[in-house]
Amino acid sequence: MANWMCWLKVDLITLHFKGAVGSPLVMDPNSICRKTKRLAGKQAELCQTEPEIVQEVAKGAKLGVRECQYQFRFRRWNCTSHSKYFGKILQQDIRETAFVYAITAAGVSHAVTQACSMGELLQCGCEATRSRGPPLPPALTGSEGSAWEWGGCGDDVDFGYEKSRQFMDAKRKRGKSDIRTLIDLHNNEAGRLAVKDHMRTECKCHGLSGSCALRTCWKKMPPFREVGDRLLERFNGAFKVMGGNDGKTLIPVGRNIKPPDRQDLIYSADSPDFCVANRKTGSLGTRGRVCNSTALDMSGCDLLCCGRGHRDETLLLEENCLCRFHWCCVVQCRKCTVRKELSLCI
Repeated sequence: MANWMCWLKVDLITLHFKGAVGSPLVMDPNSICRKTKRLAGKQAELCQTEPEIVQEVAKGAKLGVRECQYQFRFRRWNCTSHSKYFGKILQQDIRETAFVYAITAAGVSHAVTQACSMGELLQCGCEATRSRGPPLPPALTGSEGSAWEWGGCGDDVDFGYEKSRQFMDAKRKRGKSDIRTLIDLHNNEAGRLAVKDHMRTECKCHGLSGSCALRTCWKKMPPFREVGDRLLERFNGAFKVMGGNDGKTLIPVGRNIKPPDRQDLIYSADSPDFCVANRKTGSLGTRGRVCNSTALDMSGCDLLCCGRGHRDETLLLEENCLCRFHWCCVVQCRKCTVRKELSLCI
């Protein structure tokens, strides 16, 4: 199976991951669009007619990978950007792959929508005015009788959602990959919905003496860190599935398990333990990783080091200290030596 992430799902599925080429961390829109001979349909059209959209797609992919690295920073698999290992992860149907697909699709949706609101794209702008009233924001309780109107610059999340769908949901040939395709498309959609289904209403009050005679309201996306937090919860409760007999449906594994909904993450294979380096599974291992000797969660040395133990090191670091502001406008600091104790997996 070719690596989906290396070409941002723009129908370059047949290319394999080779070194850093195609990594979402180094991918740029020109690199994508130079491959237009391999593209088809809407993706090729967007590359030729809307390269600025492709630029935002690339930014969204990077945003997603950075968030993945933040969310998994204390886990055995820490969403490494090492191309050879990252590519191996994406060739599997494990929970970690599900998260990467979801967070990247969410990142593309978020980045494109944000670019619309910032006026950086000619194809879109602020969300169109709505004809229905917004829900009452908690901060404005007691102002039920005040008038309201849509205003400001609401995020056009539908535009970002659609561009993410066009780029990330690359078509695949039917056959042995049917179940993998269904899983990937499901997780892509879960990522986009983590943005689209959690829009918030923000309002500003207008009136004399701080009154709220009129409220101007608009829709905003959740912060991307919140999107990452929500998808990590879905990762922790991900559903293991298998293909149905018709080749078009997915069935949860286990008895008395409800089918996953559209916002759930799904996978079909168990993850390796990621304790030792293994290029075949994409595991870098945890040897040399910094751990917390007092924590009992995944960041703790017992779990992160897989029972191998840890060693303590003392580092002497030089940092700025005793900083003072001098008018105008200089900040002067001294250099202080700081002793830092680290625990490292052995």
